Amino acid sequence: MEHLAFLSATPPDAVLSRFEVCSTQDLDEARRWGERIFCQNRLRRLDARGAVDTRIYYRRLGAIGIGRMSYGGDITIEPGVMEEFALIQMPIRGQEMIEYGNHRVHSTPRLGSILNTHSPYKIHHCLGTEKLIIRVDRSLLERHCQQHLGRTLRKEIEFQPEMPLDSRQGQSWMRMVGWIYDSLSVDEELPPLLYAQYESMLVNMLLACQPHTYSAELFEDEKTSIAPAFVKRVERFIEEHAHEPITIVDMAEHVGVSSRSLFTGFRRFRITSPMLHLKEVRLRSVNEELKRQGPGTTTVTAVAFRWGFSHLGHFTTDYKRRFGESPSETLAR
Repeated sequence: MEHLAFLSATPPDAVLSRFEVCSTQDLDEARRWGERIFCQNRLRRLDARGAVDTRIYYRRLGAIGIGRMSYGGDITIEPGVMEEFALIQMPIRGQEMIEYGNHRVHSTPRLGSILNTHSPYKIHHCLGTEKLIIRVDRSLLERHCQQHLGRTLRKEIEFQPEMPLDSRQGQSWMRMVGWIYDSLSVDEELPPLLYAQYESMLVNMLLACQPHTYSAELFEDEKTSIAPAFVKRVERFIEEHAHEPITIVDMAEHVGVSSRSLFTGFRRFRITSPMLHLKEVRLRSVNEELKRQGPGTTTVTAVAFRWGFSHLGHFTTDYKRRFGESPSETLAR
């Protein structure tokens, strides 16, 4: 059986194991849980004699939610209109047949799907299918897209429903998804600093990797130049607010330009990106704090977490590459 290519330390069929919200063999209870997380829906068992064993694992962070689920049977789902969110579905194994209007998507571990139009859907969830799901509030998508464009949207953003997961863009998306699922499978509270980072990372990657209403406009070459003083204002903003949960949208709003202009300015004048510059400032801040502290007064984990680094393995690698020693060696000196 074909399986999803998932770059994560945690296997895809084990992510979010600590966040089980539903385990039932009752179809009505499964429907009620689907309505709590998503929207009104109708479930129908295609095999009247077949068993249903629904399992849902789900974690909500701000305007996004990530999950893993299976209905454990041959089921049709008819969700209500998805007015307030987009739903991304990536089968770990098995397949789903998705119909809306005159469109039909055969979703497999190689082809995910995005449900985001106001048309009614019908989903055939085949026996043996399990999938990863990501819910993104429409307001978050629109806010980021508007900020990147530097204007309000003339019409609602709609994504191409087919999402190839083995293309170059799909592989980039899956690397990010694997990291997010791996990080959020740990049952611990996250500081507010990280909530906005996860939201921004996921939405920006989605806008970059998946064709949508504004793709052509969003990624056309920038034709206007940007003054170095503008870049310096953003650098000062980052220095002053690096300890806060700032995103690319916050930076752009602070100086009154589009996110696209901000990316272009940093690429032309600093040969980097705003978020990489923020990461550099935070790494430097961790280094300075570890030097001020002594062994026994704090831990590397506490300092890294305070500055927005949630994945200690990645943090340690970046830190050592930047400063030539591990963070624990800095603290011990």
